[in-house]
Amino acid sequence: MYSQLSISFDMVNISPTVQKVKSINLPNIRIKSDRFHLQNRRFLGNKYKLLGFIEEIVRTNCDHIGVFCDIFAGTGVVGERFNKKTNKVISNDLLASNYIPLITFLGTKRINYTTLEQKINYLNNLNPSDENYFSKHFGNTYFTLDNARKIGAIREKIDEISEDDDKYILITSLLYAVDKVANTVGHYDAYRKILDTTQTIRLLVPEVKIENNENNEIYQEDANLLIRKINCDVLYIDPPYNSRQYSDAYHLVENLVTWKKPQVYGKAKKMDRSHIKSVYCLKSATQAFADLISHANCRDILVSYNNTGESKHGRSNARINDKQIINILERRGKVKIFEREYKAFTAGKSKSNGHMERVFYCKVTKKRI
Repeated sequence: MYSQLSISFDMVNISPTVQKVKSINLPNIRIKSDRFHLQNRRFLGNKYKLLGFIEEIVRTNCDHIGVFCDIFAGTGVVGERFNKKTNKVISNDLLASNYIPLITFLGTKRINYTTLEQKINYLNNLNPSDENYFSKHFGNTYFTLDNARKIGAIREKIDEISEDDDKYILITSLLYAVDKVANTVGHYDAYRKILDTTQTIRLLVPEVKIENNENNEIYQEDANLLIRKINCDVLYIDPPYNSRQYSDAYHLVENLVTWKKPQVYGKAKKMDRSHIKSVYCLKSATQAFADLISHANCRDILVSYNNTGESKHGRSNARINDKQIINILERRGKVKIFEREYKAFTAGKSKSNGHMERVFYCKVTKKRI
């Protein structure tokens, strides 16, 4: 058997020893009403520009959809696309920095916008001068020193002024704001040598359509463990394609979300990420995928797995080849392949050609294990 990874809810039991402040003097001022949306985040493999392509495949091949499961949700854009069209969306991602925004945008808790805006206004007006964990490690590299100080101070204050549900929303607001001022090319494997992203960080309010979320379920689990516990009509699978771990690319925001202030090392200032490594980036990816498909309790399966072209960097090449994907899916039913050309989001150095976005579709007719 492949090595299974699991993550417990404790990972996002954020800073449990922090003393809660039951009330604070928030300014009774409404901030500007501009909002941010779930898709307003740069993320490797983001399917936002391919949603029409995916939806058309579902529309023409799948019968009535009661439950749609996005089991490697990432930013959650695919699940959100089907949120109005189904009775329930199940979203899952191993990283806390994805799980918390999923809770915010696709979860079932209603938002008190008046209180939220007051808290965001309060956080935006912080003006820290002292160094903190975040500024010491990430100032003058990933962020300007002023922004790093403010990010660290905001994260500390979030723990003080909010309870769990409210905290998730504020952390989501911080994550999206951080993305706008990061001195990177869209992920955190490295920072740019020239520190020219100097605008001041500013938190906004999320735009959430809670009326669509009533029955949704959000998880932060190993997909191969979760698949054994859930049922759905359509299972959408968008796993990592190559050996590049998402926990490496997004270590900094994962650190910011969990806020356990671990020791960091190396030029990129990464912490221990062994507990959030994906088996789909390892040589065992094919075996893991076969296990996932064999235990799926669903009617239709869609697998996004692009060919990524042939890269001179072996780490960028796909872990599972087309023949293996087809053979595994055919154990459950008939397979069709849909594809279209697509310019993927990269770090700006990759020049691989022949990039195609493919969706392998399987109409399930054979029983699971």
